[in-house]
Amino acid sequence: MIEEGRALFLQIAESVEDAIIDGSLAEEAQAPSTNELAAFYRINPATAAKGIAMLTDKGVLSKRRGIGMFVALGARELLLNERRSAFADRFVEPLLIEARKLGLGPEDLEQLIRDRASATAATTEGNPR
Repeated sequence: MIEEGRALFLQIAESVEDAIIDGSLAEEAQAPSTNELAAFYRINPATAAKGIAMLTDKGVLSKRRGIGMFVALGARELLLNERRSAFADRFVEPLLIEARKLGLGPEDLEQLIRDRASATAATTEGNPR
């Protein structure tokens, strides 16, 4: 899981976010502790704490004194909105700029996406994973 070239605390925060988004860590559920994360990823507890602090600052996790960290209500929706916005900035905006250069309108793009999605589905259906 650990990626070279990216700050470890960001990777820790992202892995917790991923668990919240995919539902394996539900809202109001107890989040892994700093020590659990440090042991699992074999990193310094201070590094794990920095990732957890980042999520707390964002309002994704909340601390319950004497009990631990918990996923905040609304955390999943907050993260989904954040990721959707980042997706639009990273992929959709450049797509629209290039489409404009090529003279493609929204309907053309929609058809291209539908065609590619169908082709991808057809090729992956025959490939068990």
